[in-house]
Amino acid sequence: MSQARHSGEPSSRSPRAVRDVVFVDGVRTPFGRAGEKGIYAGTRADDLMVKCIRELLRRNPALPAARIDEVAVAATTQTGDQGLTLGRTAALLAGLPRTVPGFAIDRMCAGAMTAVTTTASGIGFGAYDVVIAGGVEHMGNHPMGSGADPNPRFMSERLVDPAALNMGNTAENLHDRFPAITKERTDAYAVASQDKLAAAYANGQIQPDLVPVATLKPGEGWTLNTVDEPPRPGTTLADLAALRTPFRAHGRVTAGNAAGLNDGATAAVLASSDAAAELGLPVRMRLVSYAYAGVEPEVMGIGPVPATEKALKNAGLTIGDIGLFEINEAFAVQVLSFLDHFGISDDDPRVNRYGGAIAVGHPLASSGVRLMNQLARQFEEDPSVRYGITTMCIGLGMGATVIWENPHHRNYATIEGTAA
Repeated sequence: MSQARHSGEPSSRSPRAVRDVVFVDGVRTPFGRAGEKGIYAGTRADDLMVKCIRELLRRNPALPAARIDEVAVAATTQTGDQGLTLGRTAALLAGLPRTVPGFAIDRMCAGAMTAVTTTASGIGFGAYDVVIAGGVEHMGNHPMGSGADPNPRFMSERLVDPAALNMGNTAENLHDRFPAITKERTDAYAVASQDKLAAAYANGQIQPDLVPVATLKPGEGWTLNTVDEPPRPGTTLADLAALRTPFRAHGRVTAGNAAGLNDGATAAVLASSDAAAELGLPVRMRLVSYAYAGVEPEVMGIGPVPATEKALKNAGLTIGDIGLFEINEAFAVQVLSFLDHFGISDDDPRVNRYGGAIAVGHPLASSGVRLMNQLARQFEEDPSVRYGITTMCIGLGMGATVIWENPHHRNYATIEGTAA
């Protein structure tokens, strides 16, 4: 220890500057339906992740693999083909140099989002220059909650409401808390999600982010999967009205106004702005701020509200500054509770322009990067928007929000007209 540090005098080293973090690129596999009939039945989760990592390197030849400083991969169920420190094993399987480290991470539905913000913090601090972050969930191989052993104190000491351990029940609880969010509203929102995704596919706005995945099934041979399996284009209100409510008799949550059980993987390249400039990498978004928040576990769907308020405060912004919203649609009631809180209409054109998880699927820990991919593409299409949000609810009562800036906006990276 130096004499100056030992004596309590300030170090002569200059203060560390926080560096800008940029989103370079993101990809994902087509999402599949979990189960024996799904496109990824018989496919390993880690192989889906490898597809994403290799595609990122193929799409970005200016990025030397040896310059990747970290690989962070999220999964909610970290056993079997989703175990063994996924970030490290996926990096090795993808052919990255053995000098590239990796780790696994779990924050349930916000796993990939946490992988992004955790490694982004490392970039901002100066520990990394370039990282790969993402998530995978094979809910066919690992049904939700499989192998989990909740501590009996949760129930015996009433630490949480029993409904908190079943996400569908928490969505029904949100309906109870906000009676203005009727089943008719959630069904209408769900139909709109399907319609918007179908339109985005027709316009070629989804396909550029997808990594084709070849799968082999006994008796069927090889299939090249190039589109998402869950969407149900043409869904009507009448279709949804006829569905049963599995979580509560005469309830409001159905398979039609909630995300399904899905398989899929996502990955993104993040870098410091300096490293991106040095390597000639594209800048698709700049990270402005992020926040996580806890809420009552039995109404976990309200989590995006305090997380967004916190992220906005950290950024010195208001909800009125946000021109695009990518909100994960675990349940329609969860999205509508967010919109109602901030005074945003159900059909606001800023919200989920390409549809959302109700239509495209929600493979838990992978979904955060899907939101980022879609926001980045919308930034490219709409330079008039300066700030956008990616946000989601998280099991056991949490919310996550990341605010991004559009590099195509005329005031990008300026503060009151002055270069930042």
